[in-house]
Amino acid sequence: MDLSALPALNAALNALAAALLLLGRRAIRLGRVAQHKALMLSAFGVSTAFLASYLAHKIWRGFEHTTFNADGLARALYLVLLASHVALAAVIPLLALWLIRLGLRDERSRHRRLARWAWPAWLYVSGSGVLIYLLLYPFNPAAA
Repeated sequence: MDLSALPALNAALNALAAALLLLGRRAIRLGRVAQHKALMLSAFGVSTAFLASYLAHKIWRGFEHTTFNADGLARALYLVLLASHVALAAVIPLLALWLIRLGLRDERSRHRRLARWAWPAWLYVSGSGVLIYLLLYPFNPAAA
């Protein structure tokens, strides 16, 4: 089975999750609680689909990684981006589950306090995931 299209799918899922997060934030600012709930649960579902697809691709490739073929400042900036993305991506699922729990239990005050930190981090992980895909695939310099 050829899973070589999964990185592009993963980037699309990350972009969709980011869009849903932005729309969900807009909905709650407009007081549309039911719409906010639907959008944020959809963002979680899309992010979960991303994770399943990402793991399938990693397993299919034997956990081999794709190298960013740049040197100097470009490489350093990429590594900072990657490190921050990975560190936050490790905690976002837990924070998202906690936010969902608080939201479904209508614990709005606690939900809002956590969302002030978790929402931007989740948006960063989704957006930086797209950027990492672009850097590793279509914009990756040729290997020396």
